[in-house]
Amino acid sequence: MSARLRLLRDDYEIQVLQVDRSAHMACTDNLEFMRPLRSGSAKLIVTSPPYNIGKSYERRATLDAYVQQQSQVISECVRLLHPKGSLCWQVGNHVRDGEIFPLDIVLYDIFAKTHGLKLRNRIVWHFEHGLHCKNRFSGRYETIMWFTKGDDYTYNLDAVRIPSKYPGKKYFKGPKMGELSGNPLGKNPGDVWIFPNVKNNHVEKTEHPCQFPVELVERLVLSMTNRGDSVLDPYLGVGTTVVAALKHNRIGLGCDVEQRYIDVAWERVRLLRAGKLKTRPMDRPVYDPKLPYGGHR
Repeated sequence: MSARLRLLRDDYEIQVLQVDRSAHMACTDNLEFMRPLRSGSAKLIVTSPPYNIGKSYERRATLDAYVQQQSQVISECVRLLHPKGSLCWQVGNHVRDGEIFPLDIVLYDIFAKTHGLKLRNRIVWHFEHGLHCKNRFSGRYETIMWFTKGDDYTYNLDAVRIPSKYPGKKYFKGPKMGELSGNPLGKNPGDVWIFPNVKNNHVEKTEHPCQFPVELVERLVLSMTNRGDSVLDPYLGVGTTVVAALKHNRIGLGCDVEQRYIDVAWERVRLLRAGKLKTRPMDRPVYDPKLPYGGHR
C-alpha cells in the first residue's frame, strides 16, 4: 500500500490510479477531498485560497459568505494537522469599491480563537511587479500566517538559512574574541521574504493567473517537515505545493475544482520526475538590472 493510501481512514474505501507513488492530486471539492483523510496526518498544510476578487476560477461573494466558506475549509485543515505540524495560509487583500480588507486580519480569529492555533510568524512576501494602482499605493506584498497546534512543533532552521551579510565577522573583544560572531551555516531568513512573483517571464509560468513560486513553498517544506512527511494543499491550483514537496522527498497531496489546472499539475510532476521541470533556484538572487547579468552570474 502506498504512503498516500495509509493516510485514509480505515473505514473509507477508494480506488486511486497511482500516477506517482508520493503524490495524489484530484479534481474535486476540497472538503470532499479532505474528509476521507486521517486526522493528524498532514505535517504541513500550505495553501493560497482565492481572495474573493472575481478571478476566473472563483465566484465573487459577500465578504461574510467568503469567511463562512473559509471557516469550513480551515476547520477540516485543523483536523488533519499533525500535533507537531504547521499550517501556513498565504493571502492578500480582498478589494471592494476601492477599499481593501486584509484577509489575514479577517481570518485570524478563525485560526486563533475558534481553533486555538498559535501564530508563530506573520511572514511578509514582498515582490516587485504587479498591477499599478491610481488611487492608492500599488500592492507589492502578501502575507503568510504560520500557525501551529502547540509549542512542540517541527522547525528546521538550518535547512533554510541564507548567506550572512558579513560571513567572516568575528567578535572583537570579550571571551569570544576572534571567533565567528554569526552561525557558519548562515543567518535566519527573517519574516520578510523577497521572491519574484510568477509573471509572464518567470520560468515557472503556466496558464494559472495566480501561481506562487516553488521556492517560497520549498522554504516552508524544508523548515517545517522532515523527509517522508505529508504536505497538503486544499487549493492546489497547478500543483506548486506538490512539486515543492516531491523535490525534497515528501508526500504531496492536493485538489482543485478546475480539471485543466490538475492536468497541468500532473504534467509538472511528470517533468519533475524526468528531470526536465524548470524552477527558479532557491539561492538565486532577485534580478537586479544595475548589475552585470542581473547578478545571476
